[in-house]
Amino acid sequence: MVDFLAFLSNLSDPEWIVANGGLYLLLFIIFAETGIFIGFFLPGDPMLFIAGIIIASIPASQADSVMTLLYWILTMSTAGILGNFVGYWTGKRFGPYLASRPDSFIFKKAYLQKAEEFYHKRGGGAIILARFLPIVRTFAPIVAGIVRMDVRKFAIYNITGAFIWVGSIVTAGYLLGDNEWVKGNLEYVILGIVALATMPVLTNMLRNRGKKEKPQAESVQEPMEVE
Repeated sequence: MVDFLAFLSNLSDPEWIVANGGLYLLLFIIFAETGIFIGFFLPGDPMLFIAGIIIASIPASQADSVMTLLYWILTMSTAGILGNFVGYWTGKRFGPYLASRPDSFIFKKAYLQKAEEFYHKRGGGAIILARFLPIVRTFAPIVAGIVRMDVRKFAIYNITGAFIWVGSIVTAGYLLGDNEWVKGNLEYVILGIVALATMPVLTNMLRNRGKKEKPQAESVQEPMEVE
């Protein structure tokens, strides 16, 4: 457990990432978070931002740097696309089993239910929007497989969402990678990215809790006045 926590902690260090797999490690994390339901805890958004910082720190000409940026975006988008296809197949093949299994430390049915609610509310566009939401992006393709979304339609949303998600965050890290303040406060920047990414999820949870508590509050009768 200590080694695992140390691993997660090291994922915020660009130099450690470069020394321990570099792009290959990032590809594995993106694939696992978007394709394997036990990968929901992996920090996809911060990893993409750090990838941009790593690219900006590679000594190269401007043209070579841009080509490296495009190559990394292409490969990481591909990892995210393949991950979602694995999630879709998992939902289509094992959906009933996942929905009926008891909660555990790794898997909770609440995660699947939240992704399903989000999917039905947003339709096919949920596959794109879910890319920017931790936990939801892991289970959205699984739900798409469970409800047997048309595979061609899923593929379009899957590919589009992957390039928008990866391209926007990696490019942001690339453009800010040479900023001295960002370099000196990278941990705070990562925390900010995590906060922005999780805010919609937390807001939705609080809103749903308020809706559940409201009927109970309305059912309480006011005391009768004594004349």
